[in-house]
Amino acid sequence: MSNLAAAGEEPEILFWVGCAGAFDDRYKRVTRAFVQILEHVGVKYAVLGMEETCTGDPAKRAGNEFLFQMQAMQNITTFEGYGIKKIVTACPHCFNTIKNEYPALGGNYEVIHHSTFLQQLINEGRVGVSGGGEFKGQRITFHDSCYLGRSNNIYEAPRDVLATLDADLVEMKRSKANGLCCGAGGAQMWKEPEPGKKDINVERTEEALATLDGNAAALANLNGVESGNAGATPSARTDQRGIIAVSCPFCMTMMSDGVKNKERESSVQVFDIAELIATAEGLNA
Repeated sequence: MSNLAAAGEEPEILFWVGCAGAFDDRYKRVTRAFVQILEHVGVKYAVLGMEETCTGDPAKRAGNEFLFQMQAMQNITTFEGYGIKKIVTACPHCFNTIKNEYPALGGNYEVIHHSTFLQQLINEGRVGVSGGGEFKGQRITFHDSCYLGRSNNIYEAPRDVLATLDADLVEMKRSKANGLCCGAGGAQMWKEPEPGKKDINVERTEEALATLDGNAAALANLNGVESGNAGATPSARTDQRGIIAVSCPFCMTMMSDGVKNKERESSVQVFDIAELIATAEGLNA
């Protein structure tokens, strides 16, 4: 961003990378995939680089309001210094914090989650996966991020993006407003879970795997399924390969750990929607 500002230029969007997108080895691949899409379609973007710091979301969720406001004001000062107006991020936690909590501190911006931005590019014809790409016909189930879904009512954008893959999209019984958390929200990502019968991410992964497999018996025993939201059970399959699609770095970690816990890494993969689009477009993310 500093280089563009020095040249007297303005980006179309500021891509907020986020802590996970910058430091987590797995989610760095999502950052690269999204950037490759931006460059492929010619979006003029910028990143803050070393000037980007944590949004303060973990501090706020953990109850440290003082630290949150310090971190938020540092970012707002940076945004204002560069005249930032439009921010796109692949992290629902960053998205929710900058969009909904920075305004109270004087930071007012147009904030877009990357699923919505990808949907816009597809609607404009700038991204188009011919024939579904290599994912055509593959069974995919989408896990709703709490901060994207229930907190910001964004349910259809990621599903519209996945629909371009011409895959066999199947919904989990607990989805959209009735979805089950991956277990990492509310600063739970940074601590060990409380003692209990089962970790939340394992429970959610079991549902995702049963959905991909079409395991009617397992799906019939789920708790917390509202009858009006349950949907049809996917057809059973002997081929137990599939993809769990996510749109959040925390969900990526928790669902990947769940797949490992169930020893299904060889047959089920966890991908961010940006990775799926980039791969289908042949961008080799």
